[in-house]
Amino acid sequence: ATVPVNLELAPNEDVLSIAEMLRPANCCLVPERREELTTEGGLDVAGAEGRLEDVVTRLRSAGIKVQLFVDPDLAQVEAAARIGANGVEIHTGRYANATGGGDSAKELDAVAVAIMEARNAGLQGHAGHGLDYDNVIPVARLAGVEELNIGHAIVARALFDGLGSAVRQMKALVSSAGAPTDA
Repeated sequence: ATVPVNLELAPNEDVLSIAEMLRPANCCLVPERREELTTEGGLDVAGAEGRLEDVVTRLRSAGIKVQLFVDPDLAQVEAAARIGANGVEIHTGRYANATGGGDSAKELDAVAVAIMEARNAGLQGHAGHGLDYDNVIPVARLAGVEELNIGHAIVARALFDGLGSAVRQMKALVSSAGAPTDA
């Protein structure tokens, strides 16, 4: 059986040419800043529509589905739809870093609204960044979420429990939330 590849990349020429050559099933465009250990926020699609539209068109012409990693901001979701993306991955970092209570609920609500806006605009709705075994269930329960990106937590758990066990544990959590799992 083959597994579809999802390549995460910055919209830079050197990696775009690699994506065109490899032709993964999906590419998720993310911002990349010097000295950054991990992505610390979403793309500013609304501020760079022309340049990003060219990148989306180029990748889609190569037969690659394109998602854009954006903050839970309706202007960014709307811009993603305007430039022809297949979907968005809503950045869940603020939710993951919230201290609980009202802050967590507020950030989760922002993710939910952005996912619904994406779906209403005809985009796939994905979510990820900072999701782990303790905070994934509320996000998995959100209407319209088609995919969760949780690699870091699974790989970290795999160091202690093994990859198979780590994946089974996460899959069980996501399934308990009522979300479909393809893993």
